Amino acid sequence: MDVILYIYFFTAGLVLGSFYNVAGMRLPAGKSVLVPRSHCPRCGHVLGAGELIPVLSYVLLKGKCSCCRNGISPVYPLFELMTGLLFAVSWHFFGWTWELLAALLFMSLLHIITVSDLEAKIIPDRVLLLFFIPLFFLRLTEAPLAPWWDALLGGAGGFLLLFGAAVLSKGGVGGGDIKLYGVVGVVLGLQGMFLSLFLAAAAGLLTAVPWILYKGLGKRTEIPFGPFIAAGAAVVYFAGPVLVDLYTGMVEAVIGFVLA
Repeated sequence: MDVILYIYFFTAGLVLGSFYNVAGMRLPAGKSVLVPRSHCPRCGHVLGAGELIPVLSYVLLKGKCSCCRNGISPVYPLFELMTGLLFAVSWHFFGWTWELLAALLFMSLLHIITVSDLEAKIIPDRVLLLFFIPLFFLRLTEAPLAPWWDALLGGAGGFLLLFGAAVLSKGGVGGGDIKLYGVVGVVLGLQGMFLSLFLAAAAGLLTAVPWILYKGLGKRTEIPFGPFIAAGAAVVYFAGPVLVDLYTGMVEAVIGFVLA
């Protein structure tokens, strides 16, 4: 039974991940996620049922359009696979609880905003609001943090912290990132929000510096921060307590070494 449920949530993640790819690409441009049907961006070929199977279609078609044979970005199947895995992991951690619903909603949000930010450097307000409402409701009712007001502190802290960073950097942080961290803070709480921000900033820095040095880009070059926020938030959501214990242990070991 457990194996069947793992397969079920993994498959659901694959299917929804395919839809989230479409949503992330179309919503920033104000387009419908339903029409027109999925098609090749190069030649306009409308994809048939056999070309819409998550991950598998990409493999069978060898990453190319069946009509014009132009390459298809590997981002699509990778994100589908990632969401499938995250859905299965959510089931593993939380089982049939209200936190499972919160996890599935949160992973869905992170997928859409990552694609959207990569595609158009925009995190749509409508997406944030769509997921914020049920997540906020869950945190205040059936899936609260301990203590319950930690969600409020995390949400306010995340929003204000990124807002302050935007002011100090004179626009270096986008409005979408600010509002996104309000949602992240509600889900993770204050401590989790700080930890996820540290991981996101570290990953962004390690990625941006080599990229800028290699490309010779200017300091005002825009690099989407949403994907790093999503990665940091997902890691903390599932492994936050382990990371905190690891960090605390390292600090205690260093202090003990210094005082010895």
